[in-house]
Amino acid sequence: MSVQERKERERAVRQRLIVATARELAEQQGWDAVTTRRLAERIEYSQPVLYSHFRGKREIIGAVALDGAAEMAVALRAATSAADGPRARVTALAGAYLDFAARNPAVYDAMFQLDGGLAFAAEETPEPLKDAFAALLETLTEVAGDGVHPGLFTEVFWASLHGLATLTRAGRLPPGDAERRAELLVDRLAAV
Repeated sequence: MSVQERKERERAVRQRLIVATARELAEQQGWDAVTTRRLAERIEYSQPVLYSHFRGKREIIGAVALDGAAEMAVALRAATSAADGPRARVTALAGAYLDFAARNPAVYDAMFQLDGGLAFAAEETPEPLKDAFAALLETLTEVAGDGVHPGLFTEVFWASLHGLATLTRAGRLPPGDAERRAELLVDRLAAV
């Protein structure tokens, strides 16, 4: 292995460490606790080393969001691949989405609430975000209905899931009915 290859590998390891540490800190204490100073202390590198990887917190949030999108896509596909039939797949998709949001609140915030400098629904949208949407689209296309554009249907279904995830987490919906809400969404919106 050349010196250049070793340096590139070490750089990639440092970058993964920064992102993982930011995610861990955000999950434990919230995104306000994630500062370059704190991250530098936790990973035992100087702040200039952090800035050699990311220009600031916004880019770190974006990196966490991209990792989260990739993880969400895997979780959605795993849940739907184990289900038999359209209704079971859509139900599994909704459950996996809501479960991901509940288990990873800081990551979910990085993906959809905070400014990570990422473009959505545009040509320059990063691949992990496109793939997470594709994971939704793959299942929802089969239940969009006649004359309904699958992408548009997926956007509406996704918005509904996001609303449920966000309102549940904020305590705006009564506890205990999460499963019934997801079933209602599947029954009425997906009509399967």
